[in-house]
Amino acid sequence: MVPRNCLVDSGAPMLADTSVVINLDATGYFDQILDAVPNRLLVSEDVQGELRRGEVGGSHEESSLWAIIERGQAKGATLTRDGLERFRSLTGGRADETLGDGEAATIACALSLGAIALVDERKALRVSAERFPSLVTATSVDLLAHPQVQSELGLTTLSEAVFHALTRARMRVPPHYFAWVVGLIGADNASRCNSLPRSVRLPGRGSRR
Repeated sequence: MVPRNCLVDSGAPMLADTSVVINLDATGYFDQILDAVPNRLLVSEDVQGELRRGEVGGSHEESSLWAIIERGQAKGATLTRDGLERFRSLTGGRADETLGDGEAATIACALSLGAIALVDERKALRVSAERFPSLVTATSVDLLAHPQVQSELGLTTLSEAVFHALTRARMRVPPHYFAWVVGLIGADNASRCNSLPRSVRLPGRGSRR
């Protein structure tokens, strides 16, 4: 059974953090996934900058995001004046309360535009929930588990896409999606995904040393 998915109930645009873009790119089906969902994908200038710096630094291959933006499947987003103030509040202060530029820009832009913030990191999700409880957040897995993505790709292709995101990009999976992911990709493939907790990859052996 697929956990309840907040994206199903909203046609609001989605603002994707850097890790989400990398995960979706790693699936090999980035454009088909975006074609399947009614929500428009937006990417902040800060996230685009992080992706470009990663390409220049050689940390990963060139992102397909640029072709997707060129085709009109995604659009850039700029911080408003109010958004810039929120951005500054999220990037300054105590270490346990501050976020990286990409995460902060994603949350700040989403608040300004009435969009859904697509973020994967636990800290960003926690800070967002504590400081902006009205903001709707979702993760890479929420998007991949969207019923329309499942319908468009089919379970075989979706299984491949999720496995690629886990192995190529080390996609984080929220605990409530563990069973769905393992059921989709199979126990053998799950055992090869080091981004999954040991207890999920090797059930019954998670406590062994």
